[in-house]
Amino acid sequence: MTETASADAAHCEALVRDVDRDRWLATLLAPPAHRAALLALYAFNAEVSRVRDVVSAPLPGEVRLQWWRDMLAGEARGDPGAHPVAAALQQAIARYRLPQAAFLGLIEARTHDLYDDPVPTLTDLEGYCGETSSALMRLASLVLADGGDAGSPDAAGHAGVAHGLTGLLRSFARHAARGQILVPQAVLDRHGAARDDILGGRATPAVKAALAEMRGHARRHLAAAEALRAAVPRAVRAAFLPLALVRPYLGLMERAGYEPFRDAVELPQWRRQWALWRAP
Repeated sequence: MTETASADAAHCEALVRDVDRDRWLATLLAPPAHRAALLALYAFNAEVSRVRDVVSAPLPGEVRLQWWRDMLAGEARGDPGAHPVAAALQQAIARYRLPQAAFLGLIEARTHDLYDDPVPTLTDLEGYCGETSSALMRLASLVLADGGDAGSPDAAGHAGVAHGLTGLLRSFARHAARGQILVPQAVLDRHGAARDDILGGRATPAVKAALAEMRGHARRHLAAAEALRAAVPRAVRAAFLPLALVRPYLGLMERAGYEPFRDAVELPQWRRQWALWRAP
């Protein structure tokens, strides 16, 4: 690895360690030969997933996401090689022949994050998680397979949706505080949960019932992913390690007295490391 590539890899690792600690911890258990590429994937995901947090309006966010589209197409303004995440990602794509369509789908899904539009149905939200979390697991599987068998995409599909839904539930209060509700409107309507209550930080019984239903959907996808575990080649299982944290995170949100607008859904790092290390 050249000095520049080493610096790019170090930048990616620092970014993932700071903003996506769970995936960073998972990479520590991945084969060393593939860690740089995994960190490039996760750093790219961190960059596009936090766009809303670093812009003041949707239009600048659209511009930032378009730059990533242009970079993937080889049409970005300036020198993408000067951007450490872009440079590391380009190397990973070339080295492992990763499909561009998966990255473009992820960027397109993240465009929704820039706006406060309601998510109509559970199917819509599952699709969003599929284009983001599931796609990332599939790309990581392709890296770890190194040209070999990456297993069935169904495993990454269910695992990614379980992980994605759980992450959205953990961020429920933060999203509401900025005017965004990612619980499907159909679920809210089914329980009579009012958007104004969510935006106002009021955890009414109806809001809690809607969140409980969403946890049930996350558990359903978790069970489906676990049923497919035997079909996941051992070489790529590190891509699925973040799934080991879904159950304990859901457990925190299901404990007695949990208040979604007050209680942080966090695990001590030692518990996360232990769960990841013990994952099959």
